[in-house]
Amino acid sequence: MRRGRVDALFVGDDPVFFTHRTRLLDLAGKSRLPTMFGWRDFAAAGGLMSYGPNFSAMFGRAAVYVDKILKGAQPGDLPVEQPSAHD
Repeated sequence: MRRGRVDALFVGDDPVFFTHRTRLLDLAGKSRLPTMFGWRDFAAAGGLMSYGPNFSAMFGRAAVYVDKILKGAQPGDLPVEQPSAHD
């Protein structure tokens, strides 16, 4: 990255990148590159910022739906939710 005179780095949301997130964070930090990630977990692990979903919040909302269905609600009767900025 230094030889290529890179000014910034964007890491997409591919599982390969997620698996090697610690190494990517170390390399970006050593190169002093501002870095944006596709998954929130990168920012939580020390990255500069992310633009991606909060999977923990999404799984929590899914659990609410599963609970309603297991209690007898019809899936087609449940409302579709839009994620909020707070999720």
